[in-house]
Amino acid sequence: MSTDDIHGGELPPQHNEPVYPDDPFATGPPPVVTSTPIPGAPLAAAGGGGGRIPPPPSAGDPDDEDEGMLRMSFLEHLEELRSRIIKALYGLGLVFLVCVVFSTQLFRIVLAPGQEALRATGDPLAQFIAINPMEQFSIMWVWTPLVASLFLGSPWILWQVWSFIAPGLYSKEKRWAVPFVLSTASLFLAGGAFGYFLAFRYGTTFLFGLGQSVGVHPMISIDSYFDIFVDVMLGIGAVFELPVLIFFLTLIHVASPSFLLNHSRYAILGIVILAAIITPTPDVFNLMLFAVPMCLLFFLGIFASYLLVLKREKRKFPWKAFLTWLGIVAVVLGSGLALAIVQFHLHWVWHKPFLVR
Repeated sequence: MSTDDIHGGELPPQHNEPVYPDDPFATGPPPVVTSTPIPGAPLAAAGGGGGRIPPPPSAGDPDDEDEGMLRMSFLEHLEELRSRIIKALYGLGLVFLVCVVFSTQLFRIVLAPGQEALRATGDPLAQFIAINPMEQFSIMWVWTPLVASLFLGSPWILWQVWSFIAPGLYSKEKRWAVPFVLSTASLFLAGGAFGYFLAFRYGTTFLFGLGQSVGVHPMISIDSYFDIFVDVMLGIGAVFELPVLIFFLTLIHVASPSFLLNHSRYAILGIVILAAIITPTPDVFNLMLFAVPMCLLFFLGIFASYLLVLKREKRKFPWKAFLTWLGIVAVVLGSGLALAIVQFHLHWVWHKPFLVR
């Protein structure tokens, strides 16, 4: 090789500038240029073209909300539903076996409001009767433990319901699992207690005494009595789930606190109509006995949904001022009740009008 070939010849460039294929002055095959990728830089897609790959989504990108959401096929959903139903039935069956052991005591609890209502009629012939030979066995040893197990096992059943719908929720929404189960079960039990101690007790007292003026003696079949008892307990227990329903509708962006407040007059009207239908007595007292708690539950649900909206908007609720005013109202009401008891010598009784001399 001559010196001219070395110094004057046309040799491929030895520096780091790349040679492009469409360069008309380039000779020979283009060199393969390799470079070390810069950490954090997006890699080009295979196939050339020089196009830039968009950077990965940031932490606030809406696509990140899908993280933690389980993707399941239709058959997998059916299999999950089957598994949750079986687990709920296992828990319910275990509680049912425990309730069967105490079936006699539970049936006495069921009969207590009715027996009090029968005594209130003043009719010595008023009593409970069994018409069908199997009626006592089925009511006492099957249906009474089953209804009791529904109330006592409601937390476990609700947990299985939440476990079934949780895979379709975002990670931040799964944190509501424990509050959902506790609040739903507590409201269901509170509805049953309200129906047992107030609604059903006063309703049966009115119904059993309707025929007293025309000489009708109330002899109530335990089958008919138990049907009414279950309808009232489960119905009022379901009505008490209204706050959870409103909160869930807000959680999935179906309703909003502002919408519910703007249309609250229609909700109150519907609640009063519903209370008038399910109230067994025509007086205003029993109507308000049903309507007022339902209205309070409606506004409690709006308040819970408002807290959810504040959390979404990263705002804080003024708990200090709220609790201060709530304490003032409680003190005023308590002082008025204490003054009525001390000044007017009143005392509390578990029947209307509740405060008597």
